[in-house]
Amino acid sequence: MVNFVHVLPAFVLTALLLAIVPGQTVAMILRQSIIGGSKTAYTTLIGTSTALVFWGAASAIGLSQVFAHSHTAYTALKYAGVAFLTFLAIQTLWSLRHEFGKFDYEGTAKIGLGPAFRLGLLTNLTNVKAAVFAVAFIPQFVPKDFNLGWGIFLLSIVQALTSASWYSFLISIIGRATTVLARPKVRRGLTAFSALGILFLAATLLLTSPR
Repeated sequence: MVNFVHVLPAFVLTALLLAIVPGQTVAMILRQSIIGGSKTAYTTLIGTSTALVFWGAASAIGLSQVFAHSHTAYTALKYAGVAFLTFLAIQTLWSLRHEFGKFDYEGTAKIGLGPAFRLGLLTNLTNVKAAVFAVAFIPQFVPKDFNLGWGIFLLSIVQALTSASWYSFLISIIGRATTVLARPKVRRGLTAFSALGILFLAATLLLTSPR
């Protein structure tokens, strides 16, 4: 147990760096903050964090080994992610045809919390990087004298908490910019930018080679 505690600083740093690198989770959190406000973004964050723990549990029981050794499974997951991101980007761009309501950081945004959670969950369930990190990197941090399965699962929780801390920081920054974001032109511009960013991520994912 002592050795397990000793690896935590290095793992937390690794998880933090992974969270900081721009990707589909960052794009999704920003999109939700811009469109639905802080409450919607935090609910989406719970969904993305839950998915990280899922991948950790899958790795712990050996399920995600399928994605590490099966080209077909890896490709299927990748295309599912591409399809999901593309659909979401198009949906966001389509919404620009209508004027969004004012930003509401008091929790009365029109976007339901259930859909927001599911969106976050799907974002990381179709995230190839999340799956690969769980199976290829997390096990390397588990000490030899610690149960591998439990070690992977516990570290996945640490990863989820670390990532959530960073994304919460981003959400808080956007939350403080309420006055600026309330301007229709700014809001629509950022919404379009987030949609194009998600499309770019989908294209990048499409061109990603397995391992």
